[in-house]
Amino acid sequence: MGLTFYERVGFEGRRPSPFSWRIRYALAHKEIDFDVHPVRFADVETIRRLSGQHLTPIIDHDGQVTHETWDIANYLEDRFPDRPSLFGGATGRAIARFINDWASSQLSPPLRHVIYADFPAVLDPGDRAYFRSTRERDLGMSLEAACADPEKKLAAFQQACAPLERCLSTQPYVCGGAPAYADYIVFSIFQWARLGSPKEVVAKPSALADWRSRMIALYDHLGDHFLGYPAGSLERS
Repeated sequence: MGLTFYERVGFEGRRPSPFSWRIRYALAHKEIDFDVHPVRFADVETIRRLSGQHLTPIIDHDGQVTHETWDIANYLEDRFPDRPSLFGGATGRAIARFINDWASSQLSPPLRHVIYADFPAVLDPGDRAYFRSTRERDLGMSLEAACADPEKKLAAFQQACAPLERCLSTQPYVCGGAPAYADYIVFSIFQWARLGSPKEVVAKPSALADWRSRMIALYDHLGDHFLGYPAGSLERS
């Protein structure tokens, strides 16, 4: 039966979900073959029928269904112990758990206020109203209002990235000399920005920009396997 990877797709096959990128890189790292079952953002019933909840990604491995990216990463690590490790042991797993929570609480929130107004354009036209209504409900305001004063919002995100810049100024990857799951967690945030908005969110030149380029190039340039943003959108600065 093998492993099936369920992920949300956008307009013309784009993959704008940051959570899917964590698992795509984890699967590449573990050298695991898989089939893809794409679902649209508004197609929550397919996901609920499979997993009892409405979020992706999800994996179905020989009938074992797992959701939540952290749980999927742990499943892959434990189920395939003979493949390259995502964590490098118990200590690395614990640190990756911290990075997982840090990225969710410190990087994702300010980035939403930079890219969310652009994001509907990279979704299937039938998904745009769903995305807007659910995210505006969570924000308590329109996407445009949330992204007002873009220079200030971008500065706030880049300030949140300051620990990454310091770290990557002294080592090539978050995990040290080689990438592992903590890198994939953090990279997924920047991939979300690259594929969801024409705005450039990383200052250049910088250690962070160099790391992002290395991450994109991993696994036969995995980070560039899918379209970024619609033709005709603003050029990146």
